[in-house]
Amino acid sequence: MKKRNVELVIISDVHLGTYGSHAKELNNYLSSIKPKTLVLNGDIIDAWQFRKSYFPKNHLRVIQKIIGMASKGTKVYYITGNHDEILRKFSDMNMGNFALVDKLILELDGKKAWIFHGDVFDASVQHSKWIAKLGGLGYDYLILLNRFINWVLSKLGREPYSFSKKIKASVKKAVKFISDFETTATDLAIEKKYDYVICGHIHEPKIIEKENKYGSTLYLNSGDWIENLTALEYHKKRWKLYSYSESNFTEEENLFEMEDILSNHLINSIIKQK
Repeated sequence: MKKRNVELVIISDVHLGTYGSHAKELNNYLSSIKPKTLVLNGDIIDAWQFRKSYFPKNHLRVIQKIIGMASKGTKVYYITGNHDEILRKFSDMNMGNFALVDKLILELDGKKAWIFHGDVFDASVQHSKWIAKLGGLGYDYLILLNRFINWVLSKLGREPYSFSKKIKASVKKAVKFISDFETTATDLAIEKKYDYVICGHIHEPKIIEKENKYGSTLYLNSGDWIENLTALEYHKKRWKLYSYSESNFTEEENLFEMEDILSNHLINSIIKQK
């Protein structure tokens, strides 16, 4: 199976361990690419909503797939987010091609990219964590209900509908928060003279040039794998916002799944030998 070569891939907000996570689709995407560097920009595993009774095979396969990519030469950076903040006590850990960090600076063709999750800008996370956790739980069930309704709509031949996107677009506070988030991130990046500032956290995929009176920078957000199913790709000096489409994978899913099984079998064999 031919894979796309990509210099850098950034994903965030996968929320493994929750009902809303599109782990199957992410597995398909990861199986279709061969990146030199993979950045996991926070909230990959959701420790806030983690349930011992809910961690299906597709979720485990995402972890196994990432381990397999690292074992085959991909440099993997795991940047901690608020939902996986428990990992921050282990930050700056390096194991072969895998590194656990809180933020990251990469040099890309002579330009500097500043990468971090973005929860540091979220007052609800920093000062009222229990409210944020309660909101996260409600969001998880909203996404679960939304997936059921979209399944019904698909059977009726109707277009899918996103509750959360509708809410974000209609609630002025949500719109203002997203705008303030982007402004804060870009103002700091311009002050620090970074060419790119790359975040996750707010589940709003975007690539946009931002400027103020002191200069400009390119703001990028990798989105999420809950509702948008997006990733950032950098290749040959160009950024691309990748959006997952089921139609591109339906014929290849079985091949991807078989590849995952073989790769996981190989990894398990190596672990047993050690």
